[in-house]
Amino acid sequence: MNWITEIDQITDAFKQNFSHLNNAQLNWKPNLNAWSIAQNMEHLIVVNESYYPVLASLKEGTYKTPLIAKIGFMVSFFGKIVLKAVSPDRRKKMKTFPIWQPSTSEVHTDILMCFDNHQNELKRQIENAKVFVEKGVTISSPADKNIVYKLGTAFDIIVTHEKRHLEQAKEVLNLLNNTSQK
Repeated sequence: MNWITEIDQITDAFKQNFSHLNNAQLNWKPNLNAWSIAQNMEHLIVVNESYYPVLASLKEGTYKTPLIAKIGFMVSFFGKIVLKAVSPDRRKKMKTFPIWQPSTSEVHTDILMCFDNHQNELKRQIENAKVFVEKGVTISSPADKNIVYKLGTAFDIIVTHEKRHLEQAKEVLNLLNNTSQK
């Protein structure tokens, strides 16, 4: 997977699909339990940025790999499970970890600009971490130290997760458009 190209395509898709919306439309929710388009973008920013301290500690040489990472099949197992769980097909609804919840209040209109800036920083972070990907470094999930996977798999998860939430945001837009036409 070419992460940088994929991130650029996802960013462009968010802009193309949602840049024409106003603040009320970006924050519209089909029901109390659903996320708005803005919350989907905010969630991606929160999740992705939770990896930055891990990447910083790898670069500084201070990262402590959890003991469970020494068990090769566990690293592979968790990587496959998490990657499948964030798949864009969304047949199964998932609850996110509390640290990754978007805000419950209205998200500001500049969320698209914030998301675009975030995506550029994410690409920079990935570029700077390529040496660790090449070394096959294993990390733990920022949400749970006992969930471990290769750093390359973490980037696959991030990109796949972004695709999932792009699809979720498009579904919200379709519902919004259907509601507006009635």
